[in-house]
Amino acid sequence: MPIVYYYLCFELNNNMALNGFVEFFQKGKTFRPKKRFAAGTIRYSLYKQAQASLQSGINLRQVVRLPPGENMNDWLAVHVVDFFNRINLIYGTVSEYCDESTCPTMSGGSRYEYLWADGEIYKKPVALPAQKYIEHLMDWIETQINNEALFPVSTGVPFPKTFVALCRKILTRLFRVFVHVYIHHFDRIVSIGAEAHVNACYKHFYYFVKEFDMISSKELEPLHEMTSRICKDKD
Repeated sequence: MPIVYYYLCFELNNNMALNGFVEFFQKGKTFRPKKRFAAGTIRYSLYKQAQASLQSGINLRQVVRLPPGENMNDWLAVHVVDFFNRINLIYGTVSEYCDESTCPTMSGGSRYEYLWADGEIYKKPVALPAQKYIEHLMDWIETQINNEALFPVSTGVPFPKTFVALCRKILTRLFRVFVHVYIHHFDRIVSIGAEAHVNACYKHFYYFVKEFDMISSKELEPLHEMTSRICKDKD
């Protein structure tokens, strides 16, 4: 059940069609290849099931729930890869405006600053310009999801005991990209007409991490006010 590269095409019917998500954000851009799940595999079926739910226009809070009888780790794997792909695309639209002069730290306003550590090259937390932080983050995530010992690609290989903790770490760090983009670059998102796309992606992400308690309330605090305004889907 190999995981290979792909381009994501999700869509919503609440005036935020995401079937053009990839085309919209890739216009004139070149990004790292995207991960996908091979047709005929369990995770591909889960991906298609999630996509069909999104296309039906049903409540996003309901879309993220684990389908009956499905494996929780497979559901997590599908969504971690999906969010990695989409958030990487979103950041790509503002990356040329995010450099050492405009964003000397990886921050979310004056109250929040994120330090980078990966346990290898950066063994201790260090302050980096936002662009460098996010480049290291995307490379680090790609390494994790390509590591078959961490993200098994065969039904005969069990998920490691640390899998959920790793997913929490990945999603927490991806959330910080949302924080930086919303607080420091949202004017660029609005100027290219991408606000609805980004908000829809954020809502999907937020409902997922809340449903499975993947990110702490403290980490979610920087976008609390905005989240309360746009995440209003009924339970």
